[in-house]
Amino acid sequence: MNENYLTIGEVAKKMNVTVRTLQYYDTEGLLKPSMLSEGGRRLYTSKDLIKLYQILSFKSLGFSLEDIKERILKMDTPEEVCLLLKQQEKIIEEQIKAMKLVKTSLRALKEEVIQMKEVDFNKYADIIQLLKMGNKEYWVIKLFDEELMDYFKERFTDHEEDGKEILNTYKEVVEKAINLKNKGIAPESDEAIELASKWWEMIMEFTKGDFTLLGKLMEFNDNKDNWDQEMASKQKEIDDYIGHAIDAYLKSINVKFPLEEK
Repeated sequence: MNENYLTIGEVAKKMNVTVRTLQYYDTEGLLKPSMLSEGGRRLYTSKDLIKLYQILSFKSLGFSLEDIKERILKMDTPEEVCLLLKQQEKIIEEQIKAMKLVKTSLRALKEEVIQMKEVDFNKYADIIQLLKMGNKEYWVIKLFDEELMDYFKERFTDHEEDGKEILNTYKEVVEKAINLKNKGIAPESDEAIELASKWWEMIMEFTKGDFTLLGKLMEFNDNKDNWDQEMASKQKEIDDYIGHAIDAYLKSINVKFPLEEK
């Protein structure tokens, strides 16, 4: 064998790649051997190794083999190379941003799995989808029972904005209720009753008037052990206050709470 040529196995070992990788590069026209032996074995020269080094270097920067073959290795000016590198830098920045979100999602999901204390891949998938959308209220999902979860999916899967609007209304009403309570304004006051009407409208919008679901929401509210700590603290602070305000509101419009009927 001429000492100026290397076999595919020797090149693979020298450049820390697999024989299959070199075979693939040959098939794709990215790096063809300088010659074939009489037996059909691929033979490479030092120039081939330099080209392979270039390919591997740009591949390590995240460039696709198509980019390396069709664009990079055909460039003639430093300006062209710099422009491509700048474009690749932006792509890598977006990938880093995406991976940071994935890392955050993994940590959040791990915490939810620990708190759920059971294996439920349906809920895991629902939580992951909310995390992907940047929805910080994903913790709610693990607390829903099957009936409430099915309703939630049917009601909001294709109407995400409706769900966000209800959630924003809830947060707004909670903050206003805390404010009224801290000011010493009675839950039977006109201000509190007006706020209670917004709360009731929000509940009716969520449940579409289904009082079975209303009962489910009451059960959900009664057990705050696994709630987001901040939201649990705020809700506990106003539970009695908003309850009295809703009673006053329902009396003002002459409505008897259906769940109390015998």
